[in-house]
Amino acid sequence: MIKVSIIVPFYNVENYIEKCLESLVNQTLEDIEILLVNDGSKDTSEMIAKQFVEKYPNKIIYLEKENGGLSDARNYAIHYAKGEYIAFLDSDDYVEINMYEEMYRKAKEKNLDYVECDFLWEYPDKVLESKGKTYTNKKEMFLYTRVVAWNKLIKREIIQENHLEFPKGYRYEDVEFFYKLLPYIQNYGIVEKPFIHYVQRENSISNVQNTRTKEILDVLDHVITYYKTNNLFAEYKEEIEYTYARYILCSSMLRMVMIENKKERKEIIHLAWEALNHQFPEWKENKYLQEKGLKNLYMKTVNNLTLKIYTGLARVKFIRDKLQEKFV
Repeated sequence: MIKVSIIVPFYNVENYIEKCLESLVNQTLEDIEILLVNDGSKDTSEMIAKQFVEKYPNKIIYLEKENGGLSDARNYAIHYAKGEYIAFLDSDDYVEINMYEEMYRKAKEKNLDYVECDFLWEYPDKVLESKGKTYTNKKEMFLYTRVVAWNKLIKREIIQENHLEFPKGYRYEDVEFFYKLLPYIQNYGIVEKPFIHYVQRENSISNVQNTRTKEILDVLDHVITYYKTNNLFAEYKEEIEYTYARYILCSSMLRMVMIENKKERKEIIHLAWEALNHQFPEWKENKYLQEKGLKNLYMKTVNNLTLKIYTGLARVKFIRDKLQEKFV
């Protein structure tokens, strides 16, 4: 029986894929399959990948398709997966060799639908640890989980039977996938160890901000539509509202201020602010926003005037930090 199917799409990552695959073929967990998806790569990644396929034919299943992006490649591989659990990994990251053994053991001991682990943000000059928390209920999970796809084991039948896929053609695909997955998760847990090395590349999609940054609005709207269509919205309305506001005013706003074109930057910030107030006109009354904390205090003070002040200050800080990086 295959215990874990690890889905690894790749596209033009010749400097990273070998380290990624080395960390997977040497996993201490037996009975895994590595679904390696060539998403139309044009550099030497394909050659490196095929060398691993030749060397480890019993562990790696090689799939090839025209370039369609990360979501499309993941969706393509899901249909081939045969493991009890599915995991995703980006081809420029790598993992500790005992990762899947420990996560699978935790899943089986507790009969869990879903297990996540901690990870390391790996920069050229520093490493930071991201530590998760233990959730007491699914609403806490909705609010506080790390929505990345690649630090989780998920029961394959949950993904396949509910026809869950990543949104093709959009950034922030993990956001949509996770929130659509969450209602079907009954038993969940965490292994509090940083198994994943999340390698930060300066030119990666996640670190390049432009007009596509506004796609977070589309992704969040897809989630709202999904919850309404499946009669879940009333149950999770407070969590959806707070999460929407947090994305718009916190993490996504920080990305928006990084957009170089001034006109585009101002238009997208305005668009996001208008979307929040249109989608949830009474968002400042949200019960979670009333809890103590600096983030909530900041969010409650945002209005038409302070939004300009806050984004202006954030832009200045971004420029200053970039200059320091350049001249250090």
